[in-house]
Amino acid sequence: MDILVRPLQERDLPEADRILRLAFGTFFGLPDPMTFAAGIDLVRGRWRTDPSAALAAEVEGQLAGSNFVTNWGSVGYFGPLSVRPDLWDKGIASRLLERTMALLQRWGTRHAGLFTFPQSPKHVGLYQKFGFWPRFLTPVMAKEAARPEMEPDWSRYSDIVETERGPCLEACRSLTGAIYEGLDVSRDVLAVARYGLGDTVLLWDGRELTGLAVCHCGQGTEAGKDTCFVKFGVARGAQEFEALLDACETLAAARGLSLLQASVNTARHDAYQRMLARGFRTGRLQGVTMHRPNEPGYSRPDVYAMDDWR
Repeated sequence: MDILVRPLQERDLPEADRILRLAFGTFFGLPDPMTFAAGIDLVRGRWRTDPSAALAAEVEGQLAGSNFVTNWGSVGYFGPLSVRPDLWDKGIASRLLERTMALLQRWGTRHAGLFTFPQSPKHVGLYQKFGFWPRFLTPVMAKEAARPEMEPDWSRYSDIVETERGPCLEACRSLTGAIYEGLDVSRDVLAVARYGLGDTVLLWDGRELTGLAVCHCGQGTEAGKDTCFVKFGVARGAQEFEALLDACETLAAARGLSLLQASVNTARHDAYQRMLARGFRTGRLQGVTMHRPNEPGYSRPDVYAMDDWR
């Protein structure tokens, strides 16, 4: 089979979206596979964030699959990777992964990862061939959003004047770099602001940034209907983590969203316990993160972070 791997183009996005829903809906055994992730955008937003990091696989002139790679500075991850079900087991995913690994190498990524299904030997085995190894479980959790009785001192990135945004992003990089050198989520902060996908919560102690959370809000984003989704969040310590969750709930309530969703790697044991104590519960999806090299990265007990590598 002649497989061409190339950059994903804007004209490909509707078909890439269709293939993604069909592939994952088929894997999960949904009666109508096209209902997978209804109201959630997993293609257009990621493509707009960085078109050069979106890959397409083509067979006989037709789109056969895609993969999206995320550059968080020294950290990189990829997904969702999807292939048309009628072309499964034809080597298409491996070809996409070959180009993915070349992209990560070009970026100088020191720690790479992905989120996959622990119950699937096929998925785990494929990624192990490329040097990724399974570590801790990562549940996708959610709770009803409600304003806390006492709101912390926080702000929105969208409220920061243009002249102050540069220093704010530097503060964000300093905070993320404290848990893993070179970790930088500023691309996501900027994309959320530029395309109106939600907002970034900023937690302050005077002039020091002690927490941040990049949030997607509502239908047509990675959150979906009535949901505020924390794509990435980090806090300096346990007390700040609690305050950051309060601020995220406040943002959700202010936008009229009923659900707050976030994922946490269970290696960050105290953060996981604190989310459970606040009423977060795992829904239908619990995955395992796979890491290259086989090291924890920033998934350590002393780290208070939420992230989603799907």
